[in-house]
Amino acid sequence: MSMYPHRPIAGAPIQNMGRLNELLDGIRMEFESQARQYETCQHDLATQLQELQVIREKVFQMEQHQMNVKQKYEDEIALLRRQLEARGGAPGNMNPPPQHPGQQQPPAIGLGSNVFSAIMAGQGGQALVPPPPPPQQQEQPAHMPAPPGLQGPPPPPPPPSQQPPFQPQYQGPQGPGNFPPQPPQSTASPGPAGKRGIGRPPAGGPATPQINTPIPYNGGPAQSPQVPTHPTPDHTRMAQHHQPPPPPSQTNALSELDPDRLPNHIKKMKDDWWVIFNAAVPRVLDVELVHTLQHESVVCCVRFSMDGKYVATGCNRSAQIYDVETGEKLCILQDENIDLTGDLYIRSVCFSPDGKYLATGAEDKLIRVWDIQSRTIRNTFHGHEQDIYSLDFSRDGRTIASGSGDRTVRLWDIETGLNTSVLSIEDGVTTVAISPDKQFVAAGSLDKSVRVWDMRGYLAERLEGPDGHKDSVYSVAFSPDGRNLVSGSLDKTIKMWELSAPRGIPTSAPPKGGRCIKTFEGHRDFVLSVALTPDSQWVLSGSKDRGVQFWDPRTGHTQLMLQGHKNSVISVAPSPVTGPNGVGYFATGSGDMRARIWSYSRI
Repeated sequence: MSMYPHRPIAGAPIQNMGRLNELLDGIRMEFESQARQYETCQHDLATQLQELQVIREKVFQMEQHQMNVKQKYEDEIALLRRQLEARGGAPGNMNPPPQHPGQQQPPAIGLGSNVFSAIMAGQGGQALVPPPPPPQQQEQPAHMPAPPGLQGPPPPPPPPSQQPPFQPQYQGPQGPGNFPPQPPQSTASPGPAGKRGIGRPPAGGPATPQINTPIPYNGGPAQSPQVPTHPTPDHTRMAQHHQPPPPPSQTNALSELDPDRLPNHIKKMKDDWWVIFNAAVPRVLDVELVHTLQHESVVCCVRFSMDGKYVATGCNRSAQIYDVETGEKLCILQDENIDLTGDLYIRSVCFSPDGKYLATGAEDKLIRVWDIQSRTIRNTFHGHEQDIYSLDFSRDGRTIASGSGDRTVRLWDIETGLNTSVLSIEDGVTTVAISPDKQFVAAGSLDKSVRVWDMRGYLAERLEGPDGHKDSVYSVAFSPDGRNLVSGSLDKTIKMWELSAPRGIPTSAPPKGGRCIKTFEGHRDFVLSVALTPDSQWVLSGSKDRGVQFWDPRTGHTQLMLQGHKNSVISVAPSPVTGPNGVGYFATGSGDMRARIWSYSRI
């Protein structure tokens, strides 16, 4: 105990305690802030670790997938090499394997998506076809749209999501003279978008033409019989258990040959076109290019005048007439009253027999008959409800036949301006022809049939059945004597029919079935156009495989295959007149925006 009494200092302990509490509160708040930041960092770190793990797993999966795909391609390449070597070829220069018929979808015919549309455009609006996939993936049947993607033709084509009328050239392996050896599986098709197909709702691209519910028509039989589908064969297994087929040089499959590997005596090579002659038959023809007629859009059709002096072409918004001898463009026939917006493709052209008029059919559903000398429209025929795909003049110049996607063939009298007959069928009409004797009109259809009526409208023949086409018919032509008819189809074949309907005898008897007397096989893709030379010695065909072939109607063998375009050959037409020394002419129209005039002669 102190000897000095102490007195406490008033207020000091209280002040110190307040200051201490403030410091403690500050420390606590700082600690809590740091704890929250720590928890946030921990959470972010855990999230990033999870994302890294997911990325790692995806990269691992992609790595495994890439290795599997690589191994698969290596195995397929090895298989192809073995198959090629077994056929006696060198594995270094392989042509893409032909597609198996049945997978490519044919173009649907509809408002604005014409026959050619389909040929040129594919489902899904594809623009340019990528290089062909490995054989196992590509051995699919060929039913156009072009495959969905440049398929979206081909194609073909056509109909379709709107593609420009002409597609850029396929950048695949180059053939001789920088000429592409294989066409894209389909190409874009001319025709405005947003239009309906025949009896079908709008679609994004050309769909395989289906046989619709039959529409009754007078005196007609039931709808065409359906062709049963067949499973796609296992080509790999077949190759292992069967001997390889004979070399293509012994068949009509000239388009499968590589010109660079052929001897000079069975080929003819030029700068941008070439010909392969069939080594299995005697060579009796030669072909030469006469003129190249450049256009600004797809050339949908070509046609000679009856005197052979002029050729007409149909393209976007106009028809054009050229002098055959000089190649000079003589006139452009274009209706100035039509809407200037959008496309308007001329699908068919046809001269009157006297050469004074040119009839044109277009996707605006109208037929215009032009006076060529005055370049004015003489007649305009209204009545079709969808695009017009085909026209033909009768030999007396009085009647025009027209075929349309509205499932009708119509006959028009050019003198009275009247629609004299309407012939209805079950599906879209793609092509029409009037017989040389003016007694019959024939039409090909999406339903795989060819029908022949007499000019009074009675159905005389229906060409179909087991020997008939297995897919839509896109072209028909009478022989010069009118007793036979040829047809070309999306099934890649041409058929010649012997007609049995009596001539000059009016009849209302049930339709007969003509006899298929020859089937021509050799094209790799859709047959889009057929014709006969004026002497009936040769059948001509144009195809989506870019080739034109001359066929001997007596043997069924092809004489030659001409590759003169870089896109589908949509139209082929022989001149009705043979020139000096027996030289004949023919014209071709293509999706490469060119028409060409060629000569052919015996050697």
